[in-house]
Amino acid sequence: MNDVISTIIEHRSIRYFEDKPLSDEQIKTIVSCAQSAATSSYMQAYSIIGVKDKLCKKKLAELAGNQEYVEKNGHFFVFCADLYRHSVIGENEKKNVLPSIESTENFMVALIDASLAAQNAAIAAESMGLGICYIGGIRNNLEEVKTLLKTPERVLPLFGIAVGYPKQITDHKPRLPFEHIYHENEYQQDKEVYVKQLQEFDEVVSSYYEQRTGGKRKDRWTEQMAVMLERPNRVYMKDFVQINKLDLK
Repeated sequence: MNDVISTIIEHRSIRYFEDKPLSDEQIKTIVSCAQSAATSSYMQAYSIIGVKDKLCKKKLAELAGNQEYVEKNGHFFVFCADLYRHSVIGENEKKNVLPSIESTENFMVALIDASLAAQNAAIAAESMGLGICYIGGIRNNLEEVKTLLKTPERVLPLFGIAVGYPKQITDHKPRLPFEHIYHENEYQQDKEVYVKQLQEFDEVVSSYYEQRTGGKRKDRWTEQMAVMLERPNRVYMKDFVQINKLDLK
């Protein structure tokens, strides 16, 4: 197993960081790695906003559900789907690009481009001995986040990544079994086998929580998912995306 694979497999979310900022060189390296990710049709339909300002990070932490590690880290990156630059390109080149920009397809391209770039950034940071934590909580209050970060129309902040020097290393969280995730040639639809795999994973997760918490938690993964999905979350998102002219058709 080479160092790259080891870095990927050893990923875990870090939520406690030392009070030490990343250097400009580290930030540039992480962003350069993000930019090296694959991009659909060379569109590069994303932007990254680095947040150094302490007051701005504090406000973002509040908007993300009072998550302390959004405020206290080495650097905070916000990854955005970005089709604003493409609308500017259309104006400058005198081409009607709006029907394409406002299509669901290119909305998906922007989401995928940003996600691929972010994962490159995460792996780069971890390979440098840093820890990372993805922050989806910034979507709790997107209108305020957009105002705070001064993003224009057609730019959608998707998630943040807190990066820094780990103060505390957490346990490696179990993942679904290979056989449940990987399907060969076609999607396997034997429901009895499917449910059995989920039950076996539930036992692994329950044991993980029991050991990690000294017996205070023993919840199952399927139990977690059912409880979470029973309560719709961020139901304003579709209207928000359409208002910001990112997905109208």
